[in-house]
Amino acid sequence: MIKAAARRRERSNEVRRQIWPEVEDSDLWIKDQAKGYTNIPRAMPLMLDIMNELSGGAPVSSAYLELWCRAFEEPVVSLSNARELAFHSGFTGQRAERTWRERIKKLDELGFIKIAPGPAGDLGYALLMNPYKVIKNHKNAGTPGLLSSRYTSLIMRAQETGADDLS
Repeated sequence: MIKAAARRRERSNEVRRQIWPEVEDSDLWIKDQAKGYTNIPRAMPLMLDIMNELSGGAPVSSAYLELWCRAFEEPVVSLSNARELAFHSGFTGQRAERTWRERIKKLDELGFIKIAPGPAGDLGYALLMNPYKVIKNHKNAGTPGLLSSRYTSLIMRAQETGADDLS
């Protein structure tokens, strides 16, 4: 498996060097060399769309992605700085924190996160749940908003990437 990954990386690098010879490694975001990165499921863009569809008109994906990007080895995130979290999630203006709080509560209601109180109030911490499993639970429950075409696409993408969380 490691050898196959190394071969893929080398083939990709060779293609890049042929097509874009002027681009240096330092101009790219290369995981092994970069600091400040996080692991992300390859199906995350599709999952984010599904989250928004399940939320019933209150897009939650930017708030979820911000939480994901703040998680380190363990999927626990402090929510103590709501103003910053709201801003980094794309919410600005007078209602930014309020809107962000609504989205966080919606993510909790949908099961994508679990929230717990902390020193800063009722939204102290978030625990990020496995999004594949949450979406599968919504499929099994027949939750309105989950399009069959999206779920089928998620199954296919999971198979392509070797994720077995939907099995």
